[in-house]
Amino acid sequence: MFNFAKDAMTSKAAQAYVNSRIARYGRVERLKIDSAGRQIEVVCALEGEAEPITVRVNRYTVHEEGGRRFLEVQAVSCSRPWLQRLLEDYGKNRRVELPGWAAAAL
Repeated sequence: MFNFAKDAMTSKAAQAYVNSRIARYGRVERLKIDSAGRQIEVVCALEGEAEPITVRVNRYTVHEEGGRRFLEVQAVSCSRPWLQRLLEDYGKNRRVELPGWAAAAL
């Protein structure tokens, strides 16, 4: 029960954070984090796309280095083949520094 509530709150905060970062490209309609399963699902409405796009981070890890925490995507899938390939080429195994509120929740 606690994990579900924590994940729901973190998902809402993450959605607002990601929306502030991708406003130029579109917006996140839904973001769901499953910290126990190490999975994230994001549904985005991107500029120029007629239908929403779903991105699933099927597995991620969180690393700490020098007091900073990083998220690393290990497996990802997407509802659009072109974006699937882009994420595999440039997103998979790449570390992204987490803001403090996210580092504590993931």
